[in-house]
Amino acid sequence: MSETTQQLGDQTPQAAAQHTGNPPPPVGGATRERLSLLLRSPSGMVGMVLITVLVLLSLAAAFGLVPHDPLAQNPPERLQGPSSAHLFGTDQFGRDVFSRVASGVANSMLIAVVAVAFAAVVGTLAGVVAGFYRGAPDGVISGITNVLFAFPPLLLALALASVFTRNWFTIAVAIAIVYVPIFIRVTRGPVLSLREVEYVRAAVSTGQSRAMVMLRHVLPNITSIVIVQVTLSLSWAVLTEASLSFLGLGSPPPAPSLGSMIFEARTLVSIAPWTMLFPGLVVVALVVGLNLLGDGLRDALDPRNRGSK
Repeated sequence: MSETTQQLGDQTPQAAAQHTGNPPPPVGGATRERLSLLLRSPSGMVGMVLITVLVLLSLAAAFGLVPHDPLAQNPPERLQGPSSAHLFGTDQFGRDVFSRVASGVANSMLIAVVAVAFAAVVGTLAGVVAGFYRGAPDGVISGITNVLFAFPPLLLALALASVFTRNWFTIAVAIAIVYVPIFIRVTRGPVLSLREVEYVRAAVSTGQSRAMVMLRHVLPNITSIVIVQVTLSLSWAVLTEASLSFLGLGSPPPAPSLGSMIFEARTLVSIAPWTMLFPGLVVVALVVGLNLLGDGLRDALDPRNRGSK
């Protein structure tokens, strides 16, 4: 985390250009160059393919395009193996595992996206305020951050999820609270450096409000760090949601959830291994895909890679 901050925080094209007096590269050209670097990254390409497939699968479930109703029980067809009628087989209630996995992916991604979006907005703003204003705001925000970091993430998520009424939104809020301090820590460090850069100090000395300086000169120069952290945090959020569901604190049944599907299949693994195999593989694919995509984005947004290929 700190290495990513060090690599990306102080060397963005806009920051370097304004610091040296040279014009920044065209936005369109910079975007095309970053996309080209991402597409040439093996990890980035594999991550993009995995996530694209899983996003399409979740969209199919969200729009009811899966072959079977994920909640419909059909006891005569219980515990049937994978076939053309049921690609991933059926579970102990005769429900189609493929349709349930697709709905579980949609549920997991919805919770992860909402949680990380909330954490990114709150954590980034708090980190910018702490790093730019220093003093009392920095002390209060850093103190809260240190307290939250003192708890293991899963344990804190478990405690928060057990307090709230169980539904997808409250689970997303519980996960978001856990990841807010990560965004604070990731953004505070680069802002401490950016506030001392000449063009930022010049903007303050010309009478611009500190809020405007942060909006125009600080936030754009930490965007790349936030993007990479969002991608990595999405993978952690998916894993956290699956863990909560496995422990019985995720989305309440009968809503399909990858974690709860794995939990229900633990007693069936010897006679119907597909009931655990496919949900488990999808969780692995989600986490690995998001991590690989994050690695590819980190390399593409690293200014030291521009013009080197």
